[in-house]
Amino acid sequence: MTLYRYKFLVLMLLGYMLIGCASVENNKRDPLESMNRAVFAFNEKFEEIIFDPVARGYRAVTPDPLEMIIGNVFSNFSDVVITANALLQLKFDTAAASAARVLVNTTFGVFGIIDIASDISAVSDININKRNEDFGQTLGRYGIGPGPYLVLPFLGPSSIRDTVGIAVDSSFFHPIWSIYPDFDFLTVRFPTSMGWAVDARAQMLDTDKTLEEAALDKYEFVRDAYLQRRRSLVYDGNPPPDESFEANENGEVEEDENGEGEVIK
Repeated sequence: MTLYRYKFLVLMLLGYMLIGCASVENNKRDPLESMNRAVFAFNEKFEEIIFDPVARGYRAVTPDPLEMIIGNVFSNFSDVVITANALLQLKFDTAAASAARVLVNTTFGVFGIIDIASDISAVSDININKRNEDFGQTLGRYGIGPGPYLVLPFLGPSSIRDTVGIAVDSSFFHPIWSIYPDFDFLTVRFPTSMGWAVDARAQMLDTDKTLEEAALDKYEFVRDAYLQRRRSLVYDGNPPPDESFEANENGEVEEDENGEGEVIK
């Protein structure tokens, strides 16, 4: 299945780039806005009709302790991905902490059912709290820019760089997809991935309601929040000034022909 995922990824990225070449949008960060809005609308409708009802049903029938256990197990899987990317970024303290989380939670936490590592951090000076690293951040750390903003079908906000990151993380680092290649797709990998997605969506239901009430243009709000968050993650919470947009003393900004910020004189 790995080969087919690579082919799908390449075809999807080529499609985005070809459409981007024909795009008349003049927004450097989001040159594919017209297409992205269409995919965003599709995702919204899919979530409204299928994904949200499933997530609400999952939350309704799953006892809170069991829901916490499921979330802990999936979180333990993600710590493997975080450890690998921390090593690639030479963040040895983060790699050590994440590896310790995997070791402690897999053994004493019974395969990640109990998040013992977070409990240890809470009651001691040992800091093995959850980190956040992925291959998209790894690419960013070595100077690779995000590229055009993308809205992926079903997966939501992303970028060229982060889309490649998703493919690499799932193909090489994630335990279910890479460490145990003999796992059957239909009986193990696909159900596990769907379970992870439903659990993650169930945890975001309340946030999504707040977003609906707060945002005048939900698409722009999600896009800007995503890009700012990813930029912050790449620079470990301390990003340099974004020179794409500079405001004058009146706070006015004008985009130049490349979609970059140009101070109005």
